[in-house]
Amino acid sequence: MSTNYPYNPLSYSYGSVTRPKIFVSYHHASNQHWYDAFSQIFGTYYEVITDTSLDRQIDSDNSDYVKRAIREKNITGSSVTIVLCGQETHKRRWVDWEIEMTLKKKHALLGIMLTSCARNFQNEYIIPDRLLDNINSGYASWIDWTNSPQVLMSAIAEAKDRAGYTSRIDNHRPAMQRSKS
Repeated sequence: MSTNYPYNPLSYSYGSVTRPKIFVSYHHASNQHWYDAFSQIFGTYYEVITDTSLDRQIDSDNSDYVKRAIREKNITGSSVTIVLCGQETHKRRWVDWEIEMTLKKKHALLGIMLTSCARNFQNEYIIPDRLLDNINSGYASWIDWTNSPQVLMSAIAEAKDRAGYTSRIDNHRPAMQRSKS
């Protein structure tokens, strides 16, 4: 575990300590129950922020406007973006855009593999391409689903450490224009 992580959520006490903010990106239709479990398990330790279905909140087809809204309303103010990777996550343009905006802000990025995560014919997990690029570059971190605050705290600390190496950011892909079916 990183020693330069300034906040230990396991020693959290109500009162003067502000909980670190994390943004959670996920496919709402198929992974809402995972997000609910995440919030219930870790909500005491972190201020969990999500997009609350941006496609309904931001009434625009202008992708640049939507990305700016993602960046300003969700990513700004958080310290790490966590991507809950399930069966359909890699197909969602909103998830791709949230990862893209996280990388533009140079925030920490952590993927969490859910038990429902899809696999290809080589038995490899299928995750959002932009997240995979940054795991492969060494910028983003990756863990399996956990119920342990200690494991999550350690993973977030590692993601924050890796975020210090901004030269590893790989944000070369064009943004998804449509979600895949």
